[in-house]
Amino acid sequence: MTANRSESFTRHHDEKLREILKSSAKIFAEKGFHRTSIRDIARATDMSLAGLYYYFRTKEELLFLIQEQCFVTLLQRWEKTGDLSGDVRVRIRTFVENHLGFFLHNMYEMKVMAHEDESLTGKFQEKMLVLKRRYVKVLMDLIEEMQSPEGGKGINLRAATFSLFGMMNWIYTWYHPNPDLPLPELIDQMLRIYFFGILKGGKAQEPWFTPSSADPGKEGFSLWQNLP
Repeated sequence: MTANRSESFTRHHDEKLREILKSSAKIFAEKGFHRTSIRDIARATDMSLAGLYYYFRTKEELLFLIQEQCFVTLLQRWEKTGDLSGDVRVRIRTFVENHLGFFLHNMYEMKVMAHEDESLTGKFQEKMLVLKRRYVKVLMDLIEEMQSPEGGKGINLRAATFSLFGMMNWIYTWYHPNPDLPLPELIDQMLRIYFFGILKGGKAQEPWFTPSSADPGKEGFSLWQNLP
C-alpha cells in the first residue's frame, strides 16, 4: 500500500511539473525570460507562488529544467531510434527526423532554447553545456564517420555540424504547416540541400536517400507526453 501511494505521488508530481514547464516555456517564448515574472507563471498555471516554489527554487532553475527536459528527451529518442549498424547517411537522416519532428511539436521550447541560450549561469550553465556537448557530439560523430569513405575531409567538421544544426534550429522563425511543406517533405528538402547542394539536390537519387519507415509528421511526440 505504501509503495502504491509513493508511486502515485511521484507520478502526480511529475505530471504537475510537466504542466508547469510547458506553460512556462510558452510564456518565456512570448515575453522573454527576463521580462517574465513568477507571478506571470502563477497566473498561467493557476497556482500559488508557494505551490510553484515547491517544484523549483528560482526562475533560473525553471529555465534550466525546460532546457534539460528537451535535451534529455532528444537523447532518449535517439538512443531508441538510432541504428548503430546501418548506413551512416541513413543514420544522419534519422537524427534529422528526430530533431525536426520533436521541435515541430515543441516550438515554444525551441524558441526558448535559441533565445535564452546565455541566460543560464553557474551550475545550471555547466550542467547544460554537458548535455549540449553530448547531443552535438552525436551528430558530429556521424558526419565524421560519413566523411572518410566519401572523401569529404576538405570540409571542416565543426562547420559541417553546426551548418546542419543551423538549418534545423531556426524553423520556428518561418515554418508554418499550412503554407509550407509537410514535415516529411521539409526534411527531404533540407537533406537534399545539405548532402547534394541547391543546384543538384532536386534531381539527385541515391539508394540510401530514402525516408525512414516512420512518418515524423504523423507522430505527435510532444515533449510533455510520457515516454514509453
